[in-house]
Amino acid sequence: MNSRALYLLPLLTLLIMAGFFGWSLMSGRDPASIGSVMVNRPAPPLNAPALRPGEPALTGDLLKTGKPVLLNFFASWCTPCLAEHPLMMRLREREGVTIIGIAWKNKPEEARAWLKKLGDPFAYAGTDFDGKLSLDWGLSGVPETYLIDANGVVRLHYHSPITERDLNETILPLLRAGK
Repeated sequence: MNSRALYLLPLLTLLIMAGFFGWSLMSGRDPASIGSVMVNRPAPPLNAPALRPGEPALTGDLLKTGKPVLLNFFASWCTPCLAEHPLMMRLREREGVTIIGIAWKNKPEEARAWLKKLGDPFAYAGTDFDGKLSLDWGLSGVPETYLIDANGVVRLHYHSPITERDLNETILPLLRAGK
């Protein structure tokens, strides 16, 4: 092989990779459509220190109360969490939904200050500063929200901020049905 071909080999490799990545981005596949292995399975353990001082640690008993709950992983540094926060407030205030919040990889004092400033939609709040709890839940980032039915089974898993459409078409009907 001549030396000119050797110089073109890295360029050819780069062009092939760029073509593959370009096709992947333009193919119209929705990364959120991947789904979740959590759905229709019993909720993983919930063992988290309380975010608010003086409250008890969070346990799995909070997920088996006989009525559906939402579990929301959030962080004060997360811009998409800020975007979905008004919907969480609405769910608690207008719909009476029990929401459990987990501050993920967030300093507790920063998470508490964020909730004090914006309003606290969480009936129970815990912290997962080291990220170990989120491993059991299959978390890929924040915000992520799980709808857990009255029997402690995960029914929905959102890998992105909840939208008004999600509330109206999926979450509220399931919550109102008591599933």
